[in-house]
Amino acid sequence: MLQEIETTKQENIDTVNISAAAAEAVRGILAERKLEDYSLRVYVAGSGCSGVSFGMALENNIRENDLTFQAHEVQIVVDDQSINYLRGATIDFVNDPARGAGFTVDNPSNVAGSCSCGSKSASNEQSEGSSCACGGSCGCN
Repeated sequence: MLQEIETTKQENIDTVNISAAAAEAVRGILAERKLEDYSLRVYVAGSGCSGVSFGMALENNIRENDLTFQAHEVQIVVDDQSINYLRGATIDFVNDPARGAGFTVDNPSNVAGSCSCGSKSASNEQSEGSSCACGGSCGCN
């Protein structure tokens, strides 16, 4: 019971949110791949002139320095360094005919974590990696 209280307190301080659409997409991928007890890890994959790039992976290894967040029946895992760029961020899933389908990380409260076009995405075809959600024209790729 003490562990649950600490986790809840931590979520109130360092929350990373996930939309219902993104959670549904993650649950679908987990079910399709038959990955039980896996989480969505979100992390800083690098940075450049366009800001920070985010990566995503499905994994079942939670490390001692990881922070965990639960929303829409999906567990999100962030390492203690990446949380500095992801605090207050929302993970969403978009299916845009012009840009394709993928996950986006939107963090308006953390300018350092945004693309020059405003969002980052990780394709749902890959378990990790990131790209710009603006179609590659902003130099994020």
